[in-house]
Amino acid sequence: MRTAWEEAGWERLGDGVARRRMAGWDETVGVIAGSAGVMIVDTGATLRDGADLRRSIRGVLGREVTHVALTHPHFDHVLGTAAFSGVAVFGAAGLAELFRRDKDALRHDAVRHGVDRDAAAEATDLLVVPHHHVHGQLTVELGDRQVLLANVGPGHTAHDLAVLVPGRHGEAEIVFCGDLVEESGEPNAGPDALPRQWPAALDRLLALGGDDARYVPGHGAVVDAAFVRAQRDALAARYGVPPSS
Repeated sequence: MRTAWEEAGWERLGDGVARRRMAGWDETVGVIAGSAGVMIVDTGATLRDGADLRRSIRGVLGREVTHVALTHPHFDHVLGTAAFSGVAVFGAAGLAELFRRDKDALRHDAVRHGVDRDAAAEATDLLVVPHHHVHGQLTVELGDRQVLLANVGPGHTAHDLAVLVPGRHGEAEIVFCGDLVEESGEPNAGPDALPRQWPAALDRLLALGGDDARYVPGHGAVVDAAFVRAQRDALAARYGVPPSS
């Protein structure tokens, strides 16, 4: 029997945890529901995406999103944030300053990748910078559950944030990885990547979740620790980084 999440186009990952692979750029958006709060992990590539996500989550849960966690500063993960007005926004330390400084670059990148020019301009003009800056680790209370935000970068970018959701009822822990991990293609090392530091970021990610966690990539299917470890070793080989001990 399909769950309410599945009926609404989401993939259920655990009790109160789901994710959606968005059309267009295949970026993952996550949702974590507690008794007194709802967190969304990334917000899509446009304000329309953000508004659709907000309506969909409200339709399943009957209540609003209260927290936004942004895994990194790329357009397909952040430009829907302004659709979540009045919501507490979290990001890795330095992300707010980056958004204030580089709005034009973010807009140009969105347009270069196929976002409508007017939609990209609107989203970047209204872009919400994080209110809460994660330096190391930060626990967010959602009522009957806690979510751990961890600044595990740099790697894919200088501002990579992972989201750890402890399992309930014997379920495995779930780690939203952002684009530190990609399953549907090779990890994308763009001009803002720090590729020689990326393998160490994956070491920190693996230490955070452990061998039994389920890892949710920024793009692609959910993977296990062995997949993350193999991707770490492939990145290390590609960029001349010593293997992990």
